[in-house]
Amino acid sequence: MSELRRKALGGGKTVSRKARSKPESGFSSANHSPNGSPGNSRAGSHAGSRPGSRYASEDEFDSESEMDDTMTMSTNSVSDEDEVDNTWADRLHDRVTELQDRKGSSVQGREATLGAYNHLLKHHFAQRELDRSVAELLPILLRGIRSGSSDEERLRALRAFTLTVLTCPSDTIFEQALPILKAACHDADGDDIKVAAIHAVCIAVSYGGGSGSTAEETLDFLLEIIESDGQSVGADDSGPVVTAALQAWAFVATHMEDLTLQSEAAIEAFMEQLDSGDPDVQTSAGVNIALLFEAARDYEEETGESFDMQYNRYRIMTRMAEIVRDSSKAVSKKGRRHIRSNFSSIVTSLERGTGPGYSTAGRSGPNPHTGGSKADDQGDVQEFGYRERVRIRNQVLLIDTWSLHARAELLKTLLGGGLGVHYLENPVVKDILNDAEVEFISTGKRRKEEAKLRRNTRD
Repeated sequence: MSELRRKALGGGKTVSRKARSKPESGFSSANHSPNGSPGNSRAGSHAGSRPGSRYASEDEFDSESEMDDTMTMSTNSVSDEDEVDNTWADRLHDRVTELQDRKGSSVQGREATLGAYNHLLKHHFAQRELDRSVAELLPILLRGIRSGSSDEERLRALRAFTLTVLTCPSDTIFEQALPILKAACHDADGDDIKVAAIHAVCIAVSYGGGSGSTAEETLDFLLEIIESDGQSVGADDSGPVVTAALQAWAFVATHMEDLTLQSEAAIEAFMEQLDSGDPDVQTSAGVNIALLFEAARDYEEETGESFDMQYNRYRIMTRMAEIVRDSSKAVSKKGRRHIRSNFSSIVTSLERGTGPGYSTAGRSGPNPHTGGSKADDQGDVQEFGYRERVRIRNQVLLIDTWSLHARAELLKTLLGGGLGVHYLENPVVKDILNDAEVEFISTGKRRKEEAKLRRNTRD
């Protein structure tokens, strides 16, 4: 097993400070970090339940099997022989067989097969169904990426490769895949293919057999895209491509034990991207800056050594305030809200050493002059604290570190509505979010929240 995979999936890993200091409580959470890196062993998390306030950021990922299977059947135009009562595993087997038997297939047929295959892998954990065929399937997908007959076929093959590695991690595929994935980044005409290739690279190095040294090389490759505004892969000033590179850099960085060598060049590139005209690029750059400062804090706490950041945090906070003020002239209203909310979270993090989504707002204690207790009247305000959460069925995952934020954001992009199924059933995805504290909510509370969500959706 490769060095990076061993760290990512648990072999020889160290226990994070967060896990070591976590008391027994009503939360059910993992006992140690996925890899023991500074990016994953964040301090300052709370083991207890959060105040029952409305969350500022709470995404719900819950996939209903019946709806998913119906959609899969409707999107699969390859064969009319599928019966309504076929299980998803039967349909997946048929799609794998079609991918293996390329002779006589049309471009449109292969596109449809890949589309149905991707949908099934997103919304079901299929490791058992793929185990016997994955060694043959991954090279087939790589051939589709390299020499697909249409852009759509290459795009779907890239997504299929990424989902397959997330489902069935490999110790050996990275070396074969890397040149093909890099070529897709460079040679593709469409930005969507370049974005999918960047995602595939970061998943392949983390769960396809990459080592610590290849992870460092991958960070350098992604940083070159960021520094050149996409020009290094033929995507000049492409917001989606640069954003994908920023998010992929953060994801791979969370699997690293030590970011001291990468930090100087990285923060310089991220600071430059704060001046981008694309709100997504700006906020992703800000998140990566917060991630680096979080890694620096953890490194210093763990080693007692100084982690010297090139930029003073107060200088960064001042620059972000300037961007929020000046963005009103050049950015859409939605983009301004996006920048303002994210930069507010980042500034709070830099100022107070907190993670993402930390709210300093709160409620003051009782007033003894209006019937409150004098003992409770300390003049303090109880802050709402961390409010970024991901809800999966009856579980709420607390996202209280930038490392978790980076991982969760990429998984949302790759798995969409299937994130819930994979978190509950896929050990790779479970391990990626291993540091998240989990609160279990009652069925009645969940039904009330679901009803409220439906009402808000109608409104």
